[in-house]
Formats: sequence, structure tokens, C-alpha cells
Amino acid sequence: MKKIALISHGCAKNLVDSELILGLLSQNGYEITLDETQSDIVIINTCSFIHDAEKESVDSILEMVNEGKKIIVAGCLAQKHGDELKKAIPEISALVGTTDFIKIIDVIKSIDNGEYKEIVGKNPEYIYPENIERQQITMGSSSYIKIADGCNYRCGYCIIPYLRGDYRSRKMEDIVSEAKSLVKKGVTEIILIAQDTTGYGVDLYKKPMLSELLKQLNEIEGLGWIRIMYAYPTQMTDELLDTIASCDKVVKYVDIPLQHSHPDMLKRMNRPAFDYRPMIENIRKRIPNVAIRTAFIVGYPNETEEEFEHLYNFVKDMKFNKMGVFEYSREKGTPSYSMKPQVPKKIMHERYKKLMELQQGISLEINKSFIGKTIPCIIENFTDDGYVVARSQNDAPEVDGVVYIKTDEPLTPGDIENVKIIDCDEYDLIGEII
Repeated sequence: MKKIALISHGCAKNLVDSELILGLLSQNGYEITLDETQSDIVIINTCSFIHDAEKESVDSILEMVNEGKKIIVAGCLAQKHGDELKKAIPEISALVGTTDFIKIIDVIKSIDNGEYKEIVGKNPEYIYPENIERQQITMGSSSYIKIADGCNYRCGYCIIPYLRGDYRSRKMEDIVSEAKSLVKKGVTEIILIAQDTTGYGVDLYKKPMLSELLKQLNEIEGLGWIRIMYAYPTQMTDELLDTIASCDKVVKYVDIPLQHSHPDMLKRMNRPAFDYRPMIENIRKRIPNVAIRTAFIVGYPNETEEEFEHLYNFVKDMKFNKMGVFEYSREKGTPSYSMKPQVPKKIMHERYKKLMELQQGISLEINKSFIGKTIPCIIENFTDDGYVVARSQNDAPEVDGVVYIKTDEPLTPGDIENVKIIDCDEYDLIGEII
């Protein structure tokens, strides 16, 4: 049986799809490799969220073309640009849409017969294939669980609902069962992801059920931490906040991308337009010592200097623990594509830098407040120069900081250890085992 290679681009939600593709291949007897030099056929699971992500996916396709591989382009890029992509790169052997990857075996068989295959549903509808066991690429101390896909919101800058369809939740018992099997494999932390985790269950159970899901996951023996990513401002109910506060395994960390603070800008973005300050204060009141992560977009069409200053002052006052800033990316097919005037790139970048510099100072102050404290940290891996890399509850993998530990003690990845913080910089902490 042939070896099939896979290259995965994009977010954690895409990574789960890639792992499901690998699971499907494995179930059907294919040998899998993440080293594309060892295979004739390469599946590239692409991202199309913003221009830079598209470019990275296209570069990957072109590189594999140059190496003479048979290429299956899967995911968002195939969904968004199908026909144009095949015209631009005729060497592509197959296109598979965002919700069509369960047909990947038929696609491989067609390629073996020398046929070009295109399976891209025009109305994507994501149904999680519960009968496939994921083959994990990033098996370590943490693992993602996708609790839903698709999105019912239509934010002005975002292409995702058009590529992945409306919101579809998984059944609660399937999620709990997957979490249990991950713990058996040695996973310490599970990270719940969706386009909007706080909307979980609305389609299946007719009301938000994230709170109930957290309570059930909290009962799993042997599980260390539960982390929630991608919350939505209107769904931060007192019930959910109280559940996060009371469940001992749920980390006191709220990831809530707010995108902007000025009500006029939020309206133009088609986002919930209300004053976010009371909501942030309520989160902090109900969850003691909570770490709040957020993300903002600068340079959205028509963003005035006054609106940016509003955002700057909001960030200055709110002192978020973690923050990402994105320069607006103009995407065809989104409502904002044809909005005028578009903000010049130079101004956009200046605003980005100004906001990031402000956050660096805030982040340093917050990190300094940990010096002398002892906090639980999950052991991740080791550096070449003798440090152990760990993460606190306040840090999600890949997007936040880490804790460097200088120790001669043998530590095991996945274990949760108490670490005394002795130093820091803007983003990372330095500690020792006590």
C-alpha cells in the first residue's frame, strides 16, 4: 500500500481536520508520513482566512508541484478558489472542499487511475465524522477537541461562514467520549475549539450548553486542565462564568476576541456593538484571578483616528493579560471587501505597532506581578541549552507565552508541577521547581 503525505496549514480547527484525514487513511490501510519526500501523493490541507495564510498555502502547493508530486488540495483554499486554483496551477490532481474530506479515499483512488477529481460542495455543511479516530500529529501534553464547526455570525471581515457553512455542534456524549480516550493516551490538557465555543449546543439542544459540557468534562478522572478558546461577547453569561469559576479543572482563562471597542466600528464590522467594559469587569468579578486574552483588528475600512484612539484607550484601561492585533486583510467575498475608504497600509501598520507597544508594557507589568509567586505549570518540552519549557494556566499553546524552568530534576512532559517565578520579560516567565 502506498504512503500518503500530509501538510497542514492554518488554525487548530484545521489541524483537527488534518488529523481526521490521517485517521481515515489509516482506517483504509494507507501508510502515512509527514515527510513529503517519501510519498508520490501529498495532501495539503489549506487555510484561506487572510491573505498571508493563503500565500503560505499556495507556496506549499507550488513547492510540491516543483518536486513532481501528485497534489490533493483540501480545505479552505479549495472551497474558496476551486476553479481558479486549478486554472492557475493545472498540475493539481484533486480539489477537496472544507466539508468533503470524508471522501478522500475515493479521491486517492481516482488519482491512482490517472483521473482529476474535484469534490467541493457548493453549500458546505460540516458534520463531524464520529466514526473516525484521529491520528494525532501533535500528541503531547495538550490536545484540541473540536466541539462544533461553521458559524452563524456574519462578521464583515470574515470569510469562514461562506467556506464552512452554518454552526454545527457535536453531541455532548461524543465529545466526552473523545476526551476520555485522549486522557487514556496520556493527554493532560484538552482545549475546546470551534468558530465560537460559547454557541455550543444551540443547534442541537436549542440553548447554549457549554456550561453543561464543562461540568461533564470536569468529572473525567486523570484529566488535568480544560481550556476554552474563541468565546463570543454576547454569550458570556453569568451561568457560564460561574461554571468556569467553580470547575476545578477548567483553567481560569477566557479567550474572547473583541475585534474593536468603538460602537460605530463594531456596527460596521457587524459585531455586537455595546460597551465591553462592564462585561470585562463582570468576568473579572465572577472568576477570581482570571486571565483574559483578546484580539483586535486595526485598519478596518473607514477606521478613523478617533475610533483608533478609542481602541487605544480601551486597551490601556482594560489591561488584558494577553492580546493579539491583526492588520485588516481585505478578502474577496466578505462584506468589507467593497467598503470605502480602505485604510492605507502605512497607517494600518502604524496603528498595529502603537497598540502592540502599549500591550508590551501592560504584559511586562502583569508578568512582574508573578515574581515570587508559585503557580502550577504543565511541562511541555526541553530546550537545547538546558531549560524546561512549561506553560501556566494563563497561557494557551502557540499563541501565548511560556515558563522557562532551570532545573536538573528529571521532569516528564504532561506533568503539572508547582513552579516559583523568579524573573520575566514582556511575554515569558522564568521559574524554578520548589
